[in-house]
Amino acid sequence: MRIERLLAGLGKAVAVVAILFWSLFPILFIAMSSLKPGQDIFAVPPKWLFTPTFRHYAELWRSWGVFFDGLMNSLLITVGATLLAIVASACAGYVYSRHSGRWLNASMGGLIIVRLIPPIVVTLPLFPIVNWLGLNDTHLVLILLYATFFVSLGTVLMRTFMDQIPRELDEAAAMDGASRLTILRKVIAPLAMPGVLAVAVFVIVFSWNEFLFAFIFTATRAKTAPLVISEMIGSIDGVDWGILFAAATVQLVPVLLFVVFMNRYLVAGLTAGSTKG
Repeated sequence: MRIERLLAGLGKAVAVVAILFWSLFPILFIAMSSLKPGQDIFAVPPKWLFTPTFRHYAELWRSWGVFFDGLMNSLLITVGATLLAIVASACAGYVYSRHSGRWLNASMGGLIIVRLIPPIVVTLPLFPIVNWLGLNDTHLVLILLYATFFVSLGTVLMRTFMDQIPRELDEAAAMDGASRLTILRKVIAPLAMPGVLAVAVFVIVFSWNEFLFAFIFTATRAKTAPLVISEMIGSIDGVDWGILFAAATVQLVPVLLFVVFMNRYLVAGLTAGSTKG
């Protein structure tokens, strides 16, 4: 039994190390490559010991100022989409949690089905509509698209969290004269804050890294950081891998730190509804 426990522990350790290597190695490779001299980036055999240089970051600042404009666009769009998705998901989740009916339950299934549709299927029919409305190449169109894309998942998550809040609190607040909106804002929302943060994590990660919608619906004014990075790969002067890896690192670090900091809320969102009480 003792040997079996040791083997089981060893197997788990090997599995964890393999998963960490699979997940972290690409990130480490990009970050380390951004600090290597250009000739050492793809050296064979790889050079793990080198003198770090920030030349690629300085060149990124000088030659690709549009990348930092893209970062600002990504920030504005991400914040806007997150706030809109949270408000819409919280309101819809409250309705689904506190009311029931044949058509209402059927619409919940529709929300899940819509979330499974590939984004490209939605974007192509929307392009002429967005053009007609004059929203092409604006921050607003990406905010609306990103928020809409995650409202379905956000609604499911919020309903699950709100189901765990006793309805007696709603009734007590209503007896005191509170409106539905006041109950949602002052009673339900604070108690469902882990769900709100879980939705925020999903929307922020998606909005910050999304490429397809930005590629189709933006050109210059609302261009996001992932779109600028793709332009670096297709540069007519050839790809400067050092600058490319520096840009990827700068774009990656904020969302990576955010996910690490908010990890427990991300786990809460993934495990929502798995337990009761």
